[in-house]
Amino acid sequence: MDQEKIGKFIATCRKEQNLTQEQLAEKLGVTDKSVSRWENGRCLPDVSLYKDLCNILGITLNEFFSGEKIKEEKFKEQADNNLFNALENSSFTLKEKIKYYGDKWDKEHFFELTIAMLIIVGFIIYGFIKDNGIQFIFMIIGFTYGIWENNRKKAYIERNAYRQICNKKDK
Repeated sequence: MDQEKIGKFIATCRKEQNLTQEQLAEKLGVTDKSVSRWENGRCLPDVSLYKDLCNILGITLNEFFSGEKIKEEKFKEQADNNLFNALENSSFTLKEKIKYYGDKWDKEHFFELTIAMLIIVGFIIYGFIKDNGIQFIFMIIGFTYGIWENNRKKAYIERNAYRQICNKKDK
């Protein structure tokens, strides 16, 4: 994907529709500075805006990614090229998202988990020192707490890493 080419194409299509940057921005619910950045090739619009942007500009998504109008006989070939480029250049794969949110969970909950484990280990050691059998209760509590925290972590990852997939299915 050529950001600069796409940006110039957005500007050309916007002008063909007799829209200013401000008008286009208002229709999309963004700032005119965002539109300017797209048109200068510094960034692309958010994925959530693609459909509305294409409708407003009177272009297809395939033409958007190509940065040019596509003749009918080249449409399929260009669609395949655009799909391949999008897949190749996607910012995160699902595996990377799962790892990212797993690491994020670990960082956000490190202190809480460390304190809980220190308390549990402390009671286990105390139970062995006093030899009163209480250590087995705290081993079970520790094991249960570990399972509970792991399930919370998996739910957090699922909520965040799979969010886009689920939201698309819900609509």
